[in-house]
Amino acid sequence: MCLTGSGTGLEPRAANLDSSVMSRRSWGTLLIVAAIWGSSYLFIKVALEDLSVGWVVCGRCALGALVLVPLAAHRGQLGALRGRWGAVVTLALVQVAVPFVLIAAGEREIASGLTGILVASVPLFTALLALRLDRTQVTRGWGLVGLLAGMAGIVLLFGLDLQSDSAAVIGGLMVVLASLGYAIGGFFLRAKLADVPAAATASGTMLVSAAVTLPLALATMPDHTPGLDTVASMIVLGMGGTGVAFVLFYALIADVGMATTSLVTYIAPVFAVMYGALLLDEPITAGAVGGMILIVAGSYLAASSRSGPSRSTEPAPGPAR
Repeated sequence: MCLTGSGTGLEPRAANLDSSVMSRRSWGTLLIVAAIWGSSYLFIKVALEDLSVGWVVCGRCALGALVLVPLAAHRGQLGALRGRWGAVVTLALVQVAVPFVLIAAGEREIASGLTGILVASVPLFTALLALRLDRTQVTRGWGLVGLLAGMAGIVLLFGLDLQSDSAAVIGGLMVVLASLGYAIGGFFLRAKLADVPAAATASGTMLVSAAVTLPLALATMPDHTPGLDTVASMIVLGMGGTGVAFVLFYALIADVGMATTSLVTYIAPVFAVMYGALLLDEPITAGAVGGMILIVAGSYLAASSRSGPSRSTEPAPGPAR
């Protein structure tokens, strides 16, 4: 699920809890979340063997909602959405439904590991958009170097790994557009829904996204019964990556703060590449390694060199990954 400049709101109790020292349990939780979110692209790739893009997106959103809605209801937070559904629908389209569709469609043409690397570019788009949308978050100093390095990484991926295949180029561009949607969604959330509890916002956006993509799913019914690997992939992708990982992610924020928890963003692409190579026999090319290093390092510098408030006070990344 979006890991970087996007968000679904930060719980008040997690606002100023950054810690320079993490316990083994916290490190373990961070690695688990990164491993789960990094696996999303693997499970999307597997599910696409039997299901259409519409079914993959609608299914993962519906399954995610099955985890998130009861959580929000148990916490008594769903009432916070009253009178805010217009903003929730907009956020769902910009940050969940459309990016999910673009990522799944793009993955039909490119490797799952490459998809994970390209999605890690969200902080780069956040830094660029901040120049017009939020001057308090403008990147300065080394962040500008990181921004240039990250963009060079994207160019490297397209130049070395995708240049010989026009369909792959289009697929890569779809994933890049999805990352842009994640970044735009983060600014919209800060402006319209930052005061709504995270679980409530996530529940609402997953429900809306499942509803708006249902017609696409129904229009592309599978012509055969999906295999067990596809069913298992959808369950893990929806309930695990969009549901359980979200719960763990916000528990980690409450424990060590947002700035430390954001390390998930930079670890998940490594897992994505490892899964693709080990389980799908995807090649690890020089372009993929070089692009990943430039994008991840550039994203880190861009996100950590802003002129505004500490990242510990910003809305957290949401489960849209």
